[in-house]
Amino acid sequence: MTSLTSDVVRDVAVLTLDRPDKLNALDVITRLRLAELIREHGTGDTVRGIVLTGRGRAFSAGEDLSQAPTTEEEVHAAFESFHDITRAILETRVPVVAAVNGIAVGGASEITLCCDTRIGTPATSYFQPENGRGLTISNATSLLLRRLVGNHAMRMVLASPRVPADEALRIGLLDEVVDPDTLLDRAIDIVHAWTPEGGTTALHLALLRPLLAEVEAAFEREDAAAHEAWTSGLLTAGVAGFWTTKAEEATA
Repeated sequence: MTSLTSDVVRDVAVLTLDRPDKLNALDVITRLRLAELIREHGTGDTVRGIVLTGRGRAFSAGEDLSQAPTTEEEVHAAFESFHDITRAILETRVPVVAAVNGIAVGGASEITLCCDTRIGTPATSYFQPENGRGLTISNATSLLLRRLVGNHAMRMVLASPRVPADEALRIGLLDEVVDPDTLLDRAIDIVHAWTPEGGTTALHLALLRPLLAEVEAAFEREDAAAHEAWTSGLLTAGVAGFWTTKAEEATA
């Protein structure tokens, strides 16, 4: 069973990461289902657009490290499940809006980068912790993050600061910050504004989104980096260190 709900609100598909007790951490099954639902709704035959959001105080804590890969094959499968969400979003014929309701960590924050716009609330923040955990970025972040925020990408990945909503808005990571109570309605309003009757939205999305060939090249580079992190032992050590820190915090 996936930690994901799908509803249609005002002719817009609302896909909600729904595991609030674990800050909507993403397991492989949920990631595969998310890509499937995006493709299902992305044809434009039944809805005008897609909104991706989270339930509770987090958008998502990213990959569920309680199910961290234990073999190189699992590392590849984990990366591929993230990459396929990016492919699914970029191949849709409808706008995809990320309604980032809270903290977005690692792979989850990276999912928002390929969406057509990102809106948040004062509680929204971004956090890329991979560099200190023996992990590497995915989801074509090596291409998409710099495309959005320029040289801020280097600082976000290497220093891993928590980027609050006001800074995210200033550097271009968020396009709007709204009241939490209006977040979903605003996301749906954007879809409606971008899909006028008789319009050429699908054609413009294809023109304005990054080229899939460039995205696939980024995937290849990221897969190679993940392979090196695995074979060097950095990934295994980083995940183990994460759980050691969590245990120490729990007993402090």
